[in-house]
Amino acid sequence: MRSLVACWKLLYAIAYAFKGWCTIRFTFARRTPEERAKCVQDWARGMLDVFGIQVVVQGTPPGHGPMLVVINHLSWLDILAVHAAQHVRFVAKSNIRHWPMLGMMSAEAGTLFIERERPRDALRVVHRMAEAMRGGDLIAVFPEGTTGDGRELLPFHANLLQAAISSGAPVLPAALRFAETSTGETSFAPSYIGDDSLLDSVWRTLCAPPLTAFVRFGEPQAPQGRDRRAWAESLHGDIDALRRQTFAS
Repeated sequence: MRSLVACWKLLYAIAYAFKGWCTIRFTFARRTPEERAKCVQDWARGMLDVFGIQVVVQGTPPGHGPMLVVINHLSWLDILAVHAAQHVRFVAKSNIRHWPMLGMMSAEAGTLFIERERPRDALRVVHRMAEAMRGGDLIAVFPEGTTGDGRELLPFHANLLQAAISSGAPVLPAALRFAETSTGETSFAPSYIGDDSLLDSVWRTLCAPPLTAFVRFGEPQAPQGRDRRAWAESLHGDIDALRRQTFAS
């Protein structure tokens, strides 16, 4: 029975994704940036509903930029969960750009793509991030660089923090956790690590009991006088503390 329900959800998710693709493809050009942001936020909330995931936002989401949101990375669902709380421009791996439908949707939602296999590409992305934040944008990054298992944070990469230092934009630490709604216990169904394929993770999530995505925002931190490596280590501790605070909610 659970598999039948999962199949129905999957079909619904594909149809909902196609609806989002059509909205972006045929209407975004004539919408204002504010209207686009609301459209992305509403679509993300709707897709999470399809998967049986509710979002609980803790703390104060960033109302406007310039700001760099720094957050832990667990799953392909992370972007949807954060967008549901607050529309931001993400920095994401370049291979996402080639995903069917979702690649184009990510690009049109303002995603900045980075080729992590090319170390020098980080410099290009840092310049683009700094320029965007000087223009008032909200940018979000996953400093772990890849998805973790949700038990412990991976080490943080410091390179992209240079964009906040260069632009003078504050950094907002934030934390994500997925939990079973009925028990509050951490759920690893959405995990996307190691040998997992995207389809494996999607299927586990579809078959899982109802889930809650906790998105907890901390307090903004000014960039003045910061060393990016020391700041990355400090943020690692801040985000780990925020992540643990979701258990007490």
